[in-house]
Amino acid sequence: MSVDQKTLLADLTRRMDGAIESLRRDFAGLRSGRASPALLEPVRVEAYGGEVPLTQVGSIAVPEARMLTVQVWDRTLVGAVERAIRDAGLGLNPAADGQTVRVPIPQLTEERRNELARAAGKYAENGKIAVRGVRRDGMDQSKKLEKSGDISEDDVKVWSDAIQKLTDQYVKRVDELLSEKEREIKQV
Repeated sequence: MSVDQKTLLADLTRRMDGAIESLRRDFAGLRSGRASPALLEPVRVEAYGGEVPLTQVGSIAVPEARMLTVQVWDRTLVGAVERAIRDAGLGLNPAADGQTVRVPIPQLTEERRNELARAAGKYAENGKIAVRGVRRDGMDQSKKLEKSGDISEDDVKVWSDAIQKLTDQYVKRVDELLSEKEREIKQV
């Protein structure tokens, strides 16, 4: 294995890890009936003359399994935080309690669980597409090196096999993450 191949594989691995991390963030935003601070991360609050992420106006905590709390730092923004969570399309109904906004996590209906499982499947498919895109880039790079005379045809075959094996590992990880998330969603 030449230094160039090690460098290429390290770069591809780093990029595929990025695709897996992105998938994990997407999955964290899917409500599974259990409280998770990641659920409120995409919420944006109308504050200070613009829209800011919820995490910039308060801290999110999980005091119990089916409850999130947002400790709002600026008392004047409590109503805006409450409105932002309600309007975020997450099916949550927050209630202000002083400078704290309590967000109970309701039980999921069977229909909603199925919708979330389908959404998780779409996220996983996008993750696989990202991994395959990285594979395509790796294959293209090895073919360019062959054309420029830097590596032989045999080397391209060896590199292609290594890239494919790496891709298969990451696609398998995506499938494992999906089945784990589906189990979490379907759990009553």
